[in-house]
Amino acid sequence: MKIPQTYYQQQLEKYQIDLKKLKTKSLRISVLRLFIFAVLIYAIYHYHTSAHAILLILLGGIPVFLFLVSQTENIKEAVAKTREFIKLNQTELKVLNGNYNFLPAGEKFINPEHYFSYDIDLFGQASFFQYINRSSRFSAQKMLADLLTSNDIQHIEKKQNAIKELTGKPDWRQKFLVSSRLNTSKIKTGQVTNWFQKYQAFTDAKMYYGSMLFSLVSLVVMVLFYMHLIPEKILMIWILLGLGIVGKYVKKIHKLSGELDLIMPALHSYKQLMELIETEDFKSKLLQDKKAGATPEGKPVSQLINRFLKLYQQKEYSNNIIIKLVGNALFLYDLFTSYRLEQWMAKHKQEVAGWFALTDFFEAYTNLGGFAFNHPAYVFPKLNHSGTVINAQQFGHPLISASKRVNNEFYIRKNEFYIITGANMAGKSTFLRTVSLGIVMANSGLPVCAQSFDYQPIKLITSMRTSDSLSKEESYFFSELKRLQFIVKEIEKEEYFIVLDEILKGTNSKDKAIGSKKFMEKLIRSNSTGIIATHDLSLCELADYYPAIKNNFFDAEIINDELFFDYRLKTGICQNMNASFLLKKMKITE
Repeated sequence: MKIPQTYYQQQLEKYQIDLKKLKTKSLRISVLRLFIFAVLIYAIYHYHTSAHAILLILLGGIPVFLFLVSQTENIKEAVAKTREFIKLNQTELKVLNGNYNFLPAGEKFINPEHYFSYDIDLFGQASFFQYINRSSRFSAQKMLADLLTSNDIQHIEKKQNAIKELTGKPDWRQKFLVSSRLNTSKIKTGQVTNWFQKYQAFTDAKMYYGSMLFSLVSLVVMVLFYMHLIPEKILMIWILLGLGIVGKYVKKIHKLSGELDLIMPALHSYKQLMELIETEDFKSKLLQDKKAGATPEGKPVSQLINRFLKLYQQKEYSNNIIIKLVGNALFLYDLFTSYRLEQWMAKHKQEVAGWFALTDFFEAYTNLGGFAFNHPAYVFPKLNHSGTVINAQQFGHPLISASKRVNNEFYIRKNEFYIITGANMAGKSTFLRTVSLGIVMANSGLPVCAQSFDYQPIKLITSMRTSDSLSKEESYFFSELKRLQFIVKEIEKEEYFIVLDEILKGTNSKDKAIGSKKFMEKLIRSNSTGIIATHDLSLCELADYYPAIKNNFFDAEIINDELFFDYRLKTGICQNMNASFLLKKMKITE
């Protein structure tokens, strides 16, 4: 297994050297291209009185010039790709050092009504999503968000095997992410697919075959002119005719070119992504099944996209003033290339959305594989059906650095409920989020921050962070009641692991104590599994009547007039509270 820090540092140094070499090569090609262009201009000027000589110069010089242009574009692409590799490895090194707040945080995926994501800081600044996501494309980010929030407990072992396989392919993962990042299109994936589906063609078969016939006649005219069998006037009339035919459609041609200019960076990126999928030998069942979608009917999608890219590139040659005049005048070039592009779109426009979704899936799993690679000490949950929901050793929160993190042992069986008490800031809420995130990670197929983690798959539902709603004219208390009502309805349909943090906070202490007990009794009678953190010690009395309820606590001690926390989960009921001490320590009270 490669050491993450060492791997990223070696990759960074390698691509920094490659970038210097590419810049040198680019300079040489640019100088040569300028020289060839200057030679062409000089030759045309020198032989400006001879149409035959100019025609021969253009036919001989333009192919050489186009070759150098294509070489320049290839080097430009290689430079951009190398820079992205450098950025990616610099990012990974920063993240390993705990700096990830500059990455996309996924704020658009924040949903207070979701089963758990809002409560456990799955999205937003300093979130788990921000920590593991390396995708720049919104569609790939959404796919990753969907995987994390799906609450899907099916096929976890398949997910694990896919992530394990991608963990062992760091080079492939980096190539995939870089190819995705090179998508410089300013429009989103959904807009690209909509454009394909709604596009209306302006060319037809008659125009295509007509342009071929016109090109054939043009060749005959040029040969006859070169052999002095027809006068220059006839050649000029034919050239003007060609320009006139193309000019009739110039607005539609320019409109197509402008729209293609926007989506082509995306298609170029998707072609590379599909190529990476098609050529990689995957062993895990999940990735193999998904890969099959990259070769529908045995023909690689990358080849289909590459065909479209080449057609587009051929059309873009007409941006050169010389090619535009000669090509359109003698070969109706823009009409010919527009027809071929539109034919491709008509044939494949319904398939494009599926191709893009496939790359989003692989990119999402690439992020999951990257997380697993960065944490070789984490363990993949061992799945069981013995009734033990979680049996974890040295279990901690992955977003807390190893130097500061305090790990705990946690064991809970099916239909058990833990009541956790403790002083303020002793670690109750952090522990609830640790357990919740551990379940989300396990259900997603990810390794968990633990030394060992036996797990019986179960869906998660939480109530930890409730707020009032001015737009809905709802009080804090009513919002919380609605959340608890939602939980009750859900557990009537399926089994869930329930995580609650200080419920019924919006009412008075006596009412809160009575209501909390009644709600806990309802959960116990429903054979639910879960945890509740509370400051209400009276709730712990339920353990005397319900064997399924277990009391645990986080402690705080005052040593030398300083508050000390060990953040260790202990069996029993907390006896030391610290609110009065903190009020006095902070000089809020006497």
